[in-house]
Amino acid sequence: MGSAQVRIERDGEVWVVTGDYKLAADPTASGFEPVKCHTLITESTFGLPVYRWDTPAEIFARVNAWWRENRAAGKTSVLFAYALGKAQRVMAGVDPSIGPILTHGAVEKVTRAYRESGVPLPPTTPVSELVVERGKPKPWAGALVLAPPSADGSPWAKKFEPSSEAVASGWVQVRGTRRRMSVDRGFVLSDHADWPGLLTAVRDSGATRVLATHGFAGVLARYLRDRGLDAGEIATRYGDEEAEAAGEASP
Repeated sequence: MGSAQVRIERDGEVWVVTGDYKLAADPTASGFEPVKCHTLITESTFGLPVYRWDTPAEIFARVNAWWRENRAAGKTSVLFAYALGKAQRVMAGVDPSIGPILTHGAVEKVTRAYRESGVPLPPTTPVSELVVERGKPKPWAGALVLAPPSADGSPWAKKFEPSSEAVASGWVQVRGTRRRMSVDRGFVLSDHADWPGLLTAVRDSGATRVLATHGFAGVLARYLRDRGLDAGEIATRYGDEEAEAAGEASP
């Protein structure tokens, strides 16, 4: 449910270390809080100018339209979204009046934890609890099925055919990712800040020194140096699970 920042102060000097963050509104998590500091350590997963997100309202309007179209055609809508956070953001943003929302076991487990923590989410049903009766329509016909990207191409996902498959990820902003995942649609939805969001977070922190880590750290640091800030990089040994699932190499 969001991420945290660490504020460290010593002898009047303040450093802030961010977790992964976004500036867009998300009903399932608290909003990003700018913290004034002298040195800011920031993630830069999408630290390239090409990464610019549409508003959540625009994104979910597209998801709803895709789901309605599939339901009218008798298809199941299978949407791959990271089980921790992304899937819950999707279910909170779509129109549940279109049809039932079904979940992969990994998604349902996290969703239950969200509900127990007081986050309001529409009703969901685990696919494992559905009963398939011979000679009757499949219980998932016309539904929205939320599953982690690891389920893409699996026998579990194929049983929903006829279906239309999509992925929700910031990586589909760049042409080629959707093709590598072999899905019909890509919805640009990320829990990381886009390029304008990163620049806004840096500006609002008031930091004169910025250290970028994870993702396109070198590009962001160079851009900030060209604009007079003391900026550099911090190497990370960790990759991005969502990038790996989407077939992207995390820089």
